[in-house]
Amino acid sequence: MSNADQIADDIQRYRRNLRDEVDGAALYRLLADAERDPHLKEVYSRLAVSEDRHMALWADRLRAAGAEVPHYKPSLRVKTLGWIARRFGTSVVSPIVTRMEMSATAVYDNQPEAVAANLPADERSHARLFREISRNGKQGDVDIARIEGRHRSGSGNALRAAVLGANDGLVSNLLLVMGVAAAAPGRDFVLLAGVGGLLAGAISMALGEWISVRSSAEAFERQVAIEREELEANPEEEEEELVLIYQAKGLSETDARVTAKRILATPQTALDTLVREELGMSASEAGNAWVAAGTSFVTFAFGAVVPILPWLFVGGNVGLALSGVLSAAGLFFTGAVTTLFTGRSVLFSGTRMVLFGALGAVVSFAVGGLIGAGTGI
Repeated sequence: MSNADQIADDIQRYRRNLRDEVDGAALYRLLADAERDPHLKEVYSRLAVSEDRHMALWADRLRAAGAEVPHYKPSLRVKTLGWIARRFGTSVVSPIVTRMEMSATAVYDNQPEAVAANLPADERSHARLFREISRNGKQGDVDIARIEGRHRSGSGNALRAAVLGANDGLVSNLLLVMGVAAAAPGRDFVLLAGVGGLLAGAISMALGEWISVRSSAEAFERQVAIEREELEANPEEEEEELVLIYQAKGLSETDARVTAKRILATPQTALDTLVREELGMSASEAGNAWVAAGTSFVTFAFGAVVPILPWLFVGGNVGLALSGVLSAAGLFFTGAVTTLFTGRSVLFSGTRMVLFGALGAVVSFAVGGLIGAGTGI
């Protein structure tokens, strides 16, 4: 490779890095603005400052290479995450940000300019920090290293589950409607089948989610009872376990012991902390079975209603075409939303979802047509 080609490649790489750092700084500032807890607000603000230093590095490298420094704006993905954080809390998006940070831990490992500026270590530090934040939810009674007192939360995964639930309802009912419509039994029959599929699927999803969450809650309650008995019977042993846990987290033995004693001074705080630290569980993690069931029902039904909407008004080929068009739009939308978790482009993810749904619809339509022809419907 010639020197000119190498410089051109370096400039492209510097620009790509700068764009990523602009996104990072903007995201951290959006999280800081949305965060209510003052300690975490400070953490996010400091992370943004760190990303500003990274941005300055790549801007300087571009100038040194004789290239213009572009003025990048935050991506749509970052703006969307910031919007969600402002309205639903930073705990909703922290698992998504954690996956983003984890995927970026090695991005600078083979870039000499970044290694010299210690950027790989910064990225790994950010990933560790967000992994800890995403494991925690509401502010607790204990403040260790600013984030250690936070309880676990599955709220970020709840957003993911809502999207996937709606997608499940849309795909399953689209295939059902296409299969039944292929047999040409009439609009009323197709509509009846679609509504039946919506109710059956939504109820099944809700029941399955209720059983899953309730089972988790019962397991949690059992573990709490065991931990309560151990705390009452052997408080000194439980204190030593907490000391070891906090030493493993980086505290000195003295600080770990002071923290453990402070926690154990309040029985309920001690029990909550022991369950969280020793067992990796919390009451919020178990969740509310009825809320989970209701959410599953609504999200599945929201997706499942899309393919049957046209059949409320029209039938035949028109109903079939409109059902396909509306479902394709819904599939593209859910595919686009998944880019919040995957980082892929909206066009790629949305188109992929539409293609998969279309393939399933074609197969279902073909099978329905064969069955209809065979039965003389």
